[in-house]
Amino acid sequence: MDLQYSQSARLLERAKKVMAGGVSSEFRKYSYPHALFYTHGKGSRLYDVDGNEYLDFTLSQGPLLLGHAHPYVQEAVQQYAANGQLFAGQHIRELELAEKMNQLIHSAELMRFCLDGSEAVQTAFRVARAKTGRKKFLRFEGHYHGWLDNVAWGISTPDVQALGSREHPNVFPWSQGIPERAKDEFIILPWNDLALLESTVAERYEEIAGIITEPVMCNNGCIPPVAGFLEGLRKICDQYGIACIFDEVITGFRMSLGGAQQYFKVVPDISIFAKAMASGYPISAVVGKRAWMEVIESAKVIHAGTMNAGNSPVAAALATIEVLEKEQPYERLFTYGKQLMEGLWEAAAAAGHKVLVQGPGPMFNIAFTELTAAKDYRDTLSFDRAKLGRFIAGMHNRKVRIIGRGLWYISIAHTAADIEQAIDAAREVFHEI
Repeated sequence: MDLQYSQSARLLERAKKVMAGGVSSEFRKYSYPHALFYTHGKGSRLYDVDGNEYLDFTLSQGPLLLGHAHPYVQEAVQQYAANGQLFAGQHIRELELAEKMNQLIHSAELMRFCLDGSEAVQTAFRVARAKTGRKKFLRFEGHYHGWLDNVAWGISTPDVQALGSREHPNVFPWSQGIPERAKDEFIILPWNDLALLESTVAERYEEIAGIITEPVMCNNGCIPPVAGFLEGLRKICDQYGIACIFDEVITGFRMSLGGAQQYFKVVPDISIFAKAMASGYPISAVVGKRAWMEVIESAKVIHAGTMNAGNSPVAAALATIEVLEKEQPYERLFTYGKQLMEGLWEAAAAAGHKVLVQGPGPMFNIAFTELTAAKDYRDTLSFDRAKLGRFIAGMHNRKVRIIGRGLWYISIAHTAADIEQAIDAAREVFHEI
């Protein structure tokens, strides 16, 4: 099945004349067969300028938990934006959104709204440093906390041997242009190793302001926490007066209305929410317990932003949460996700491929590997990425769109028929490759 991309190709060449690489985010550059131009989305479907229709499991890298162009969200945005787009002052729905998040999220006693997850992460670090008087934060290999300098280490490596020992890992910058001094701001360890975390913190706690983690390692392998790890991390933070920070940019609202902290029953001190919070509109939130957030409340820590809590993003966030509260779709999201995961594994096995399909369901990852489970970033470095690339291309040619690193997202717009369509397409691709 050969899809046509002639209009997208022409537009991309035109874009390269005025946009660096022809795109506004590096990840878009590596779409198959190249960066494509889209015209519209509806529900679980996305359409490009060449008239191709895709069953979409990328969901714009995760934000579209309700699917494309949900009518309730779109109407709420249009109605509220008609009154103005930005006031440089407070407005009623901003307050209503904060009250709603305070009600739903266990750690959200106080909050500030930002534009994206990268910014909110840096706000959390500033709070932790100010409150503790310490300078470093501890993070984990393979966890993604944005693209800014002090977190753009430990998310890429030449190979697993280059990482060195588990106790004292080597780190490599994700990009050129990152100052060497940025790596002095953090300590990094492999994830899911509670004993190593305990011994490291016991030795270096006087340096550590906060420990930040994805509650599920979504960006590399969609790896769940091993039993007791999040609970142990929480206990360590309490013992040494360290901020426990959950990066819920992906897990927030996707695993439950209260995020992964509700799902796992582990309450952090500070959390970051973004992506699914507002169905693709630009807003994030740094939320936390009053004892930590009081440094912002008292202006000991400055947090600001001209575009923060604009009318349209706030209206979108409120409408998104209202739909989730009304429909209570989580059982369906987990069920469809598990059905798709099982279908993919069975289809691969029938064609003689060894794959690992791992994740909670509303998001999961597929990888070609001999492993039966992955527990940290180092495990993911054994994945056959070339073979995955052929699989992604084959699925795309059958009009099923997946994120290139093997991550799938489920939305409330996906149907049982969509799940079967994806499994049928995968069955063909597994045999083809």
